Amino acid sequence: MAPTVNGTMNVLEACSAMSVQKLIVVSSGAAITLNPNWPLDKLKDENCWSDKEFCKENEIWYALAKTEAEEMALEYAKKNGLHVITFCSGAVFGPLLQADVLNITTKFLRYIIKGGPDTINNKFWPIVDVRDVADALLLLYNKAGPYQRYICSEHQIDIKDLVDLMKSMYPSYNYVDKFSPLFFV
Repeated sequence: MAPTVNGTMNVLEACSAMSVQKLIVVSSGAAITLNPNWPLDKLKDENCWSDKEFCKENEIWYALAKTEAEEMALEYAKKNGLHVITFCSGAVFGPLLQADVLNITTKFLRYIIKGGPDTINNKFWPIVDVRDVADALLLLYNKAGPYQRYICSEHQIDIKDLVDLMKSMYPSYNYVDKFSPLFFV
């Protein structure tokens, strides 16, 4: 919690001190998707925020931190006249910039293949290609107005289908079957 929220505030204050013209705060789809009160028949959009109490009760600290940091950034921007845009992507897939540095999505894929101590809930993941993220960030920087929030997610896939897709593409890997029968919305 502290590194995400305090780190975001440090960046906002530094931008204000240095008269930065525009800031894009990269948040996460986790700041959107965990809202059990959102109508099931309504597509989640930029107006949907993850429910902070739900995140606390279920100890989903990453989503809570991203939600609080993003809300704080938009509030700070309005109070201080800083042009802030927030950007929430799905899980980012695609070529790595540095082959020896794994991002969180790649670490998760490795966890699926090699296993780990916990079971994995078969939940839906919004996903996006890293090249689309780069294009979206440039578009936002050049076109978006202040205090706006954007989602960047091209597709949605559940984890079991993702594993099946990986198995069809890379059948020689020995995948660990550690999936919970639970479906987490």
